[in-house]
Amino acid sequence: MKTTRQFLFRPWVRAAVLGLGLATGCTHTAASTTPSSRPPDTRARARAYLEENPPEKAVVLLRELHLQAPEDLDVARSLTEAHVKAGRTDAWITELQGRIAAGERAVDQYMLGLALFSRARDAGAPTVAAFERAIALSPDTAEYHYRLGLARLESEQYAAAVGPLRRATTLAPERTGWRLPLAKALHRTGEASGAVEALGAVVRGRPSPAEVATARALMEQIADPFAGFPKTAEAKLEEGLRYLKDLDAPQHAILSFEEILQDYPDLAVVHALLGLAYQRLDDAGRAVDEFKQAIERAPRDGKNHLYLGELYLSRQRTDAAQAAFEKAVALHPLLDAAWFQLGDLHLERRDLGAAREAFAVAMSLAPDALPPRGKLALVYQLEGDYPAAERELRYVVEKDPENMEFTLRLGLLFTEQALKASRPEARKTAAGEAERWLSKVLEAQPENAVASRALQQLKAQ
Repeated sequence: MKTTRQFLFRPWVRAAVLGLGLATGCTHTAASTTPSSRPPDTRARARAYLEENPPEKAVVLLRELHLQAPEDLDVARSLTEAHVKAGRTDAWITELQGRIAAGERAVDQYMLGLALFSRARDAGAPTVAAFERAIALSPDTAEYHYRLGLARLESEQYAAAVGPLRRATTLAPERTGWRLPLAKALHRTGEASGAVEALGAVVRGRPSPAEVATARALMEQIADPFAGFPKTAEAKLEEGLRYLKDLDAPQHAILSFEEILQDYPDLAVVHALLGLAYQRLDDAGRAVDEFKQAIERAPRDGKNHLYLGELYLSRQRTDAAQAAFEKAVALHPLLDAAWFQLGDLHLERRDLGAAREAFAVAMSLAPDALPPRGKLALVYQLEGDYPAAERELRYVVEKDPENMEFTLRLGLLFTEQALKASRPEARKTAAGEAERWLSKVLEAQPENAVASRALQQLKAQ
């Protein structure tokens, strides 16, 4: 059913491994309880050695850093990684066990747990025991709870992983990436709503592309509309999709989908497809009815609320559309289209804070898409945050110098700054930038009236 999934829903994305990692783990896992007293370039050189080899040089530097800041967990984690990469795992474990015997410290148990996990034979109970001991010695250190949760998760002890992962996210709520393994553990223990809530926190925390890919894959497992789809109906489904997608023949698609529903009237995904087919025919009434039937049969599937919201929006029923989009992202936080539409609705109402959050999420979920980035820049501009607006616009222009829409937006942004600046120096700087970008637009589009008017405003000030 590959064609079906690609048409109606996003394709599966291979999940990133939720392993213990060592120095990196998830994007937000680097935690330093005590800042290192050595210059940052030493740490950077050690990281370069780890990434590019030889790890032996990293071991030397990191040992020095560890002596200077023994409670720095980032250094401790990197030091363990360096020993593993250098093939010194056994010796490092022996050294740590000797340290613990002489005088037990939580950080040594933590490093021991990381080192043990790198050996397959010790990745279960011995690793868990080390992290549990670290927690006993330092119960309020979020990193220790997080690593214990990951160790249990990797050992498929899903129920046992939930507790420490929840504790970790409570102790360090700003590390939203930690909610990814929590979501996985909750999903595996049947707590779908909790897993979705955790993913919602992830997407609001400016996730990395790798985290987004992992979250998407997990969300598609949680809300797979084709789970349990009858094999006997697959051929007819593919036929209907071919009519709808490839042949642009929604009437024929409707016949195929209705034939499926005669035998399987409770298939929510087929009702959703039928709604899309009626929408293609501009039969809004039938489309709404089918989307509502899909929601009734699969109340936890946020995509059906998205389809309903888009239909309401096309009919200028903005209040109903907003309610549907809010329900969509609550049930399926990875729906960037719903976030974008929510941002637009908030922007129309001049609720700039809500618009900013929605566009920021949409941009994180689809970082290469220009519309959410452009909208986010507009919100920043309306809020008077010119540096943030400039950052978003420059991102596009630097990647695509021929993008005249964003080049013009940059010129207009600097024009606004020049006209509003109270200090002559700031006004002069902004005007110079505005003229540079506007002139570039006029070189490519000599008849661009907006750019011409902006230049005239600058000359008249």
